Amino acid sequence: MDSLLSNAISALLLFSFLFGGNPLKYAKPKLSDYGFFIGNMADHKPRTGVMPYDVSAQLFSDYALKSRFIVLPKGQQLNYKQDGTFDFPEGSILIKTFFYPADFRKPSKDIRLMETRLLIHTPEGWLGFPYVWDETQTEAVLEIAGERMEATFIDNDGGRTTFNYSVPNFNQCKGCHVNDNRMIPIGPKVRLLNHEFEYPDGKMNQLKKWSALDMINGLPNFASLPHTPDYTNPNDGTLEERARAWIDINCAHCHMKGAPGETSGLFLNIEETDPTRLGVLKPPVAAGRGSGDRLHTLVPGKPDASIMIYRMESTDPGVMMPELGRKLIHKEGIELVREWIKRMN
Repeated sequence: MDSLLSNAISALLLFSFLFGGNPLKYAKPKLSDYGFFIGNMADHKPRTGVMPYDVSAQLFSDYALKSRFIVLPKGQQLNYKQDGTFDFPEGSILIKTFFYPADFRKPSKDIRLMETRLLIHTPEGWLGFPYVWDETQTEAVLEIAGERMEATFIDNDGGRTTFNYSVPNFNQCKGCHVNDNRMIPIGPKVRLLNHEFEYPDGKMNQLKKWSALDMINGLPNFASLPHTPDYTNPNDGTLEERARAWIDINCAHCHMKGAPGETSGLFLNIEETDPTRLGVLKPPVAAGRGSGDRLHTLVPGKPDASIMIYRMESTDPGVMMPELGRKLIHKEGIELVREWIKRMN
């Protein structure tokens, strides 16, 4: 049996054992069944109540571009929490579509939609469901076993990249979204939403927009809210702030308190201030092939002696970090983190 299908079936059986039900009862067979978009589905024109949004620091996913939307149950709100996250009402849905232009120098032309992932807040907690777009780009179908398909694009330098794109199965969604043994959203945090977004009626700070639409309850004064820099923008924060933003969004969902990587003693969330916990001159808990014979996670002034860079530059499944969600290396992200380590005192 194909390993993707086997893993997905195992996850469904485990869910049924734990909760006495079938998680598929919370998912519809086709993306169109939800009625999120009007007109041509591929255009992603949202109906009323489907709110587009973006995050300031993007998780690297093999250079895929993404569109995001949030749907709240009618008449209900997000409740602000002191840690800068939200309590989502049951029935909330987060929508994220991954796509590639044929040529990144013309990013709005010849778009190929790959997949749409839904995070649905059910009575049993958050569940992730992958929908794969068909060749005609008119529909996306639920694929609990995930999918593998060839992706190709021309990059900003004119070079062609071709690789096998992987859609995660039902079980693999938990690899990034689990914390304290429960699934949680990663992107919609206050600090990642606190920036302007281009709406049909003009630019506006997303948190101000959502507040004006009565989507948020209990949000503090806007001037007090944190902002995570766009690491691709040299004018949005210092070098350190932008490097930490890249590390936070790509690594901290695993390397933070309550997450699978907690046992490593490496905490990479942007709020971490202790140099050792961040990895500075910190030896790995379990030195192995993943260390590349390097002694510390981060060595100030020496990126090539740093385990972090070694793992970021690898595509070996037994070495690379992040270990999920990519087949390619993020050249620009590596350059950013390299420069930060090089200038580190």
